[in-house]
Amino acid sequence: MEKRILTYRKYIDGLLTKDGLDWAALIREHLIQISFFQHERLIHLIVTVTFALLEVIVIGLCVTAFSPGVGLLAIAILILLIPYIRHYYILENEVQRMYRQYDQMVAKRDNTAVWQERE
Repeated sequence: MEKRILTYRKYIDGLLTKDGLDWAALIREHLIQISFFQHERLIHLIVTVTFALLEVIVIGLCVTAFSPGVGLLAIAILILLIPYIRHYYILENEVQRMYRQYDQMVAKRDNTAVWQERE
């Protein structure tokens, strides 16, 4: 999924440098892609939070009743949790970039300035 979202975002970045495209059709397609990636992001958030809670529970078990098996379980869950956090981080940031692309596409369609959020 990481390769797909990065490839798609770069493809849209390339389209945004062009003029004379059917922006209404591109916006519709872009919104569909955003919804796919939002769904993926939600699923990965649920999995990541579940693994994080499981890690907290196992660490609590390590503190109260340590055994080598529980220690190994804590390490195994942590090893799995790190890639989940990385993947969720990538999905979250790329979807946020896709929102900005959407704003740019609407601006191109309407021949207006790009709406920008003030931070």
